[in-house]
Amino acid sequence: MDVTVVAVGRLRSGPEHELISAYLKRLPWTLRIIEVEERRPIVGPERQTREADLILAALPPGAIVIALDERGKTLSSMDFSTRLTGWRDAAKPVAFVIGGADGLHEKIRTRADLLLGLGPMVWPHAMVRVMLTEQIYRAYTIATGHPYHK
Repeated sequence: MDVTVVAVGRLRSGPEHELISAYLKRLPWTLRIIEVEERRPIVGPERQTREADLILAALPPGAIVIALDERGKTLSSMDFSTRLTGWRDAAKPVAFVIGGADGLHEKIRTRADLLLGLGPMVWPHAMVRVMLTEQIYRAYTIATGHPYHK
């Protein structure tokens, strides 16, 4: 399975980076993290638009796009595993999008095949990356009958 996470901003060294690396080592699927960043000092809608352009340019062609959004659909780990397995069976790349501090531009929300929420709380981007990576690993273990989920 080919999975890409496109995230706005750079993740620095630290515990979040170490946790992500640990899950990536366990996961037999290809999972790439592409970081995009607007460096110009622009704010608000202009920044959101520019980040959307960078995200769209980084998406693999033909990918199923799942955008993380606080208002998105929440799924149990079992349901997420079922969806991820279905996407794997569709033989298309899967791309998750984590937006910037100003949120997702409507272009991204429209392009997304699914808006996925990690609950109603807002999380720091580094934590979202960790939680998403863990849930992708958990989905794999559920699909393969590995005892990790128990």
